Amino acid sequence: MADIPNGFTGFSHRDPNFVSAGDALRRSRYDETPFATRKQEQGVTGGWTPAAPAAPGYAASAPRPVAAPEVLQFAEDGTGAGQLRFDPEKLARIPETDRRWSWVEIDLNAIRHNASTVKHRLRPGTRLMAVVKADAYGHGAVQVAKTALNSGAEYLGVATVDEAIALREAFVNAPVLVLGEPPATAIPLLLAYKIMPSVYTAEFAIRYGEAADAMGLRAPFHLKVNTGMNRIGVRWDEAAEFARQISFHRALDLEGTFTHFATADCPGTIDFDRQVKRFAEAVNALRASGINPGIVHAANSAAAIRYPEVQLDMVRLGISLYGFYPCPEAYPLIDLKPAMAVKARITEVKTVPVGEGVSYGLHYRSPGAVKVCTLPIGYADGFRRGLSGRTDVLLAGQRFHQVGNICMDQCMFEVNLRQRHNFEPQIGDEVVIVGEQGEAAITIDEMADTLGTIQHEVAIGFGCSRMPRIYI
Repeated sequence: MADIPNGFTGFSHRDPNFVSAGDALRRSRYDETPFATRKQEQGVTGGWTPAAPAAPGYAASAPRPVAAPEVLQFAEDGTGAGQLRFDPEKLARIPETDRRWSWVEIDLNAIRHNASTVKHRLRPGTRLMAVVKADAYGHGAVQVAKTALNSGAEYLGVATVDEAIALREAFVNAPVLVLGEPPATAIPLLLAYKIMPSVYTAEFAIRYGEAADAMGLRAPFHLKVNTGMNRIGVRWDEAAEFARQISFHRALDLEGTFTHFATADCPGTIDFDRQVKRFAEAVNALRASGINPGIVHAANSAAAIRYPEVQLDMVRLGISLYGFYPCPEAYPLIDLKPAMAVKARITEVKTVPVGEGVSYGLHYRSPGAVKVCTLPIGYADGFRRGLSGRTDVLLAGQRFHQVGNICMDQCMFEVNLRQRHNFEPQIGDEVVIVGEQGEAAITIDEMADTLGTIQHEVAIGFGCSRMPRIYI
């Protein structure tokens, strides 16, 4: 038989009743109905029979190949003459975790716990802002925002105008603050979607006010004060004068004044205390000039947990909303629950002879008596190449070492057969890259320490990758 035109070959050599191992493993996921019963319900009594003359490359008497049983539930009779075709709507219902065996799980109950736990630590009247920039640190901005708002948060913080628009388009109506000053060209979007910008240049402030006035709208904003981080903001000793310069514009509304601490998560407090003092001077100068600073806020996660005296009118909860401790000093002060887990299923299990290498560079060599298992997750999915040979995974509640260089799309780990295990790794077994399994756990904190970076970077790498996010 000639090759089929679409590139698939060898069908004439396959048993019509052949079912692959992967198909067999997944069969019950879509439909528990026995295949024989489904064939009767669908009017399918056997293999496909062409209603038209055989396609080029088929012998007239050759039967068409029989599809794996579960495939038929995604097909429909497109011609009324027994000619099957795939139904796009049915195909769309195939779960993302069955398209590729790696995914990120987000526990929204952990988000609720973290938000409410911090909220209960705040002084009466202090608001809580949930910072959901960078797609909620990889956890999903819309889902996290709604969960946080239902758990005590009243404000939302983002980094970009588009992040704020995504919340509005998902019908999130809480106040949203862009934590930096956007380009003036984004002003129509701010006004149309009711998004508050941070302001620290007079040019932007005036253009923002004029645009709002022309539309018959108000132009609310928060004044960003630089107290020592020296990233963005009006200098603390110039804040009052800056506010006076723009206060003439009738459309501008100063809704809040804030700063950001550079060292709230550090052991020493000299620089932190200096920033606190400077911010207090700036706010007092505004009030002395007859300007209401609005909502005064300075505390990030570390400051909100460690220094109740700087909770002020509002705190901005970022990394700790997602269950990460901002510094070692915070561990005894609060109970947080990680919301992110990263999981995958084994796609191949092989015995590698002693001395044979694994992955690019063959830096790992089999010591013999090991099973090498492959997972469909790599550095394009946030599993950083710098972790190669320096991290573990969990299988059956036990830790196993990752081996070989982590590839763009895949990685490997080994099961040492010299050690006693009550299982044999199989294709389809669930493996935990980040999270808990039984009594064992692997954390993003571990990975961050190994890489010499912070949890934010690792979490965003996993959560903002091409892997699907599953909410539990």
